[in-house]
This record gives sequence, C-alpha cells and structure tokens, in this order.
Amino acid sequence: MADPAQIALAARTWKLTLSYDGTDFHGWQVQPGKPTVQGELQDALGRVTGESPLPQGSGRTDAGVHALAQVASFALRAPIPAENLQRALNRTLPPSIRITAAQTVRSTFHARHSARAKTYEYRIFRGEVCPPFLARYVYACPWPLNLDALTDSAHVFLGEHDFQSFAARDPDLTARELACGDDPDPDPALRSTVRHISLSEWEQRSSDAGDLLVYRVRGSGFLHHMVRNLVGTMLDTARDHLRVEDLLGILAARSRSAAGPTAPARGLFLHSVEYEDRY
Repeated sequence: MADPAQIALAARTWKLTLSYDGTDFHGWQVQPGKPTVQGELQDALGRVTGESPLPQGSGRTDAGVHALAQVASFALRAPIPAENLQRALNRTLPPSIRITAAQTVRSTFHARHSARAKTYEYRIFRGEVCPPFLARYVYACPWPLNLDALTDSAHVFLGEHDFQSFAARDPDLTARELACGDDPDPDPALRSTVRHISLSEWEQRSSDAGDLLVYRVRGSGFLHHMVRNLVGTMLDTARDHLRVEDLLGILAARSRSAAGPTAPARGLFLHSVEYEDRY
C-alpha cells in the first residue's frame, strides 16, 4: 500500500532514453502474454518505485527491431533522484534493455507528441558468411549490388511525398494506426500518408566483423513498416529488379503491391529522436 506522504507529493514527468536489443521482444507496445519493451519497463518501474505508470514511447518499434536511443515518458510521485532511478532500473531490467539517461522534464512533455523528428538506421552485412554474433543485428546480403543505384534510389525519397505505397497492410491495424505509424501527432484529422524526409542516404562502413551498408533516414514521422519497405524496394533496384526511375511511379501508385518486399526487422535500429531544445 502506498505511503500517504508519497501520495501527497506532486507527480513529476520523467524522460528516459533507453537502448535495447529487440530480438527477443514482441516490439515496444504491451501485448497480453508476450514480452515487450514497454511491458518490461513498466514492470521495472513498479518494482523500483511502487508505481506502475505505462511509459509512452516516441514510437512503437516492431518485433525484432532495435533501438539505440528510444525515448519514453511517464509521471511518478516517488521523490527519487534521476541517477538513482537510472541505476535501479538498470539493475532490475533484463540485460537487453539499458537506460542510458534519466531526467525530469516539464509536465507538457510527451515522448511521442513532443517529438519533432526521428532517425532510423538499417544495417546490411555484405560478407559471404555473416558472423553469428552479428547475425541478430544485420540483414545478410551476399549477392552483388549496384551501389550507385542504391545511392540514387535513396535520393528519390528526399522531400515531401505520399508514402502510402510503403505502408504496411497489417489486418490487425486500424486505419488510424496505419496512417499514424510512429508519427508524433496521432490526430485523426491528420491521417495523411504524406511525410517529409530530410535525410535519405547509404554509406559503407568497415569493421573487424566485415563490411556493412547502412541506410540512414530522418523524417518528421514514419508509417508502419515504412523504413523496411523502403529498404526492400531499394535493394530491388540494386539487384536490377527495378529501375531507379520506377520509384516515382511506385510513389504515385499509392499501393503497397507496387513496392518491393519488406526487409527483415533485425537490421533496423531507431537511431535517435529529436525534440525542442527546451522541455
């Protein structure tokens, strides 16, 4: 039973930044009987503070998708210092979830509604044999790829476009959820599938484990499975299954069947979430 003195305290709004390996989770959002990142965080908050707010994430990463810097917000009455909360949560959470920062913020802050932009990365392994310790975090593509076509295809998506052709057709999603995706504003009046992309580029990275191709995309919001569908379609251009010129027609078609396959979840990372400087 909660301490009456604690109940009398005003609730404070918290902002957590967390990193997680999404391999063993059924995505961010709580699902009955299934392990999720949101559920694990809520349980840990309950054990540490005696309160169990449902943390609101900046977006709902899918099953198998990872995060380098997911953001969550919630309110707590417990008068716990930020460093103590971070330390206690990291002792309580499974090792695949780490809190990298904790702070109190203004009461109007909301991890999803206050977000101004998000950046995602998709990682592709280019070697013949993908090391087992890397396989959970990359899509292994040993076949020949036209890297110039990849670069050119990424540039097509810059600016404002209707991305309906790259939105998932999940029968379990409502029309509102499909349109909102992880967009920071779920207002039903803004169910548009138009999004603005300010960064869309591929880069090559070398490491001891082998060469990687990394796609980085920044936008004001993303539709469900949008990044993975973009990657799958761009890989089709790199394998000469599509021409780069075909991409504008795919955008104009506004039909998921016009675009390419969905790239596997394991290569996708939520890289960062941007907010106003003051919150």
